[in-house]
Amino acid sequence: MSLALGLPPTTVRSVPVEDLGELLTRLPDRSPLAWVREGDGIVGWGECARLEVEGPDTLDRAAAWWDEQAAAMVVDDRVGLPGSGPVCFGSIAFDRRTASSVFVVPRVILGRRDGRSWLTTLGSDRLVPAPIRPSGPEAVAYSDGALSPADWCAAVATAVRRIHDGELRKVVLARDLLAETTPAVDPRFLLQRLAHRYPECWTYAVDGLVGATPELLVSRRGRQVTSRVLAGTVRRGRPDEDDELIAGLVASGKDQEEHQYAVASVADALRPYLRGLADPGPPEVLRLATVAHLATVVAGRLAAPTSVLQLVAALHPTAAVCGTPTDVALDLIPELEAMDRHRYAGPIGWMDADGDGDWGIALRCAELDGQRVRLFAGCGIVAGSDPDAELAESLAKFVTVRDALEGL
Repeated sequence: MSLALGLPPTTVRSVPVEDLGELLTRLPDRSPLAWVREGDGIVGWGECARLEVEGPDTLDRAAAWWDEQAAAMVVDDRVGLPGSGPVCFGSIAFDRRTASSVFVVPRVILGRRDGRSWLTTLGSDRLVPAPIRPSGPEAVAYSDGALSPADWCAAVATAVRRIHDGELRKVVLARDLLAETTPAVDPRFLLQRLAHRYPECWTYAVDGLVGATPELLVSRRGRQVTSRVLAGTVRRGRPDEDDELIAGLVASGKDQEEHQYAVASVADALRPYLRGLADPGPPEVLRLATVAHLATVVAGRLAAPTSVLQLVAALHPTAAVCGTPTDVALDLIPELEAMDRHRYAGPIGWMDADGDGDWGIALRCAELDGQRVRLFAGCGIVAGSDPDAELAESLAKFVTVRDALEGL
């Protein structure tokens, strides 16, 4: 492999190791990196390289930077599984015009996949921390974010009026909730709680953004590409009412409409890159601990070499987190939300030097900043949306991180 001019060579070594138990228990407390689902995935720490970038050309610049980093690596990969060898974690702004995106190449990576575990080091051998299960905060106090519940309901009502006026067909409106913890919350506490409660989600951490997303924006393995689209939500109920609630979700014209926009958004974005993009058919129901979603998998094979980051650029923002038409919704969102989402609802995940990787959407998450924690929840607004019902849905989505924060 040729080395990049101007960068010193870095030795990257991936070797098999005995199973070290739960990956998330091996992370140090400073700046943990994680992408784990059902016990498999990768975690990392330390910084071999870091890029913070903003602007419309963020992903082009990030791709060029990662290519330069990878070209300066001498790789000894004795594992050969997705996530072994050199890996870059990333967390991308929802709106690249107004917020920064972060990309980190860790110095140490632990991985597990299909019953095999490995250790990757960049530059030199590193010690693996002993397993730890940190305690949660002793106290948590909540306060309104940018908008009070009443003001956010008014914003939803405004969005519905503008939809009826023909300005757009769907817009996703988010709200934030602020928490003050005593002492500062340990990110590993949140990660472990989320992974335990939501094993079917992708539990992630990049540069202080921690969460468990049920939505896979895009995964690439060679030529195979997969996306899992979620839109349409109902809270879970008691056993005697749960089936009725979920039947109502399936029968809901509002939720089916919201879901159709989201699936069409992903399929239309991927179609130029894939061959054999099959009709996904009607949505299935994804049941999580606190909510259920309408879910559709969109999949196909690449028609030509395309990196996972190029696919991320083509897909984001989807209708599931932005709206339809995209450009109109993207401009309306900050006007009605009265806040900057930063990296909430943006792509988050990892990529390797061959162009493979997994990227989710940063949902069910919180920004950690010492004792200050900022939670997010968003709802898809269409012509049939009711502000009070959307507020209830946002509260159900906050429960994911609130329960984890409080150790429930």
